[in-house]
Amino acid sequence: MTKETLYLISYTWLAIAIAVHITMFFVTAPFGRHTSNKWGKTINNKLGWIIMEMPSLLIMLYFLVCGTNSFHSYVWILFSLWIFHYANRTLVYPFRIKSTPKKIPVFIVINAIVFNLMNAGLNGYYLSQLASVNDYNSDWLQSPQFIIGFILFATGLFINWRSDSILINLRAPGETGYKVPNGFWFKYISSPNLFGEIIEWSGFALMAWNLPAFTFMVWTFANLVPRAKNHHDWYKKQFPGYPSERKIIFPFIY
Repeated sequence: MTKETLYLISYTWLAIAIAVHITMFFVTAPFGRHTSNKWGKTINNKLGWIIMEMPSLLIMLYFLVCGTNSFHSYVWILFSLWIFHYANRTLVYPFRIKSTPKKIPVFIVINAIVFNLMNAGLNGYYLSQLASVNDYNSDWLQSPQFIIGFILFATGLFINWRSDSILINLRAPGETGYKVPNGFWFKYISSPNLFGEIIEWSGFALMAWNLPAFTFMVWTFANLVPRAKNHHDWYKKQFPGYPSERKIIFPFIY
């Protein structure tokens, strides 16, 4: 595939992201606390998580090991960060979340597989086949672009993991209900776990500085901002005393 072809696919994928972003403010994705049986066949939520996140992990592992340019520069660092994130999402996170009677629709799993195939495919192919060796050399490692991007990635990862841990530990063993999370960034926003992911992949896009990475950052924003609003509205409806000063996903702003 030429760089021109990959860019054309990326721009098309960006346009779809914008359409999905708008749609998601009107249609709530039916999983987690928003699970609905109206979306067809469902499967175990832990199994669903593993199946839908696995493609992103495997695709990037494939391009790292088999790609033409994966070890001819420091591009392997970007691969490693991506794989580190998705190893947690695929092989660790599903076993940390508490089992609940709620299941995940197969429709959501299929959509997530497509999402991960596209984003990992575009990023993996570009980094391993099309990126110039000079794009990710020793000068890149010392550039403000890399340093700031890495700090953002690490900060976002920490916020995401810490927030997930707070949410997971809200339930005592055997409990299935929901509670209002408090502490950490929950003091300011309803979904710091989602905020952390946006920061994380914004940092990755800054480090990588290419169109596929930017496309993934936009998709992350497009998916997670409406999702955070759904969570925020749900909390306010379920808990009348929910803190009114909390924003949705961006502290002090939205």
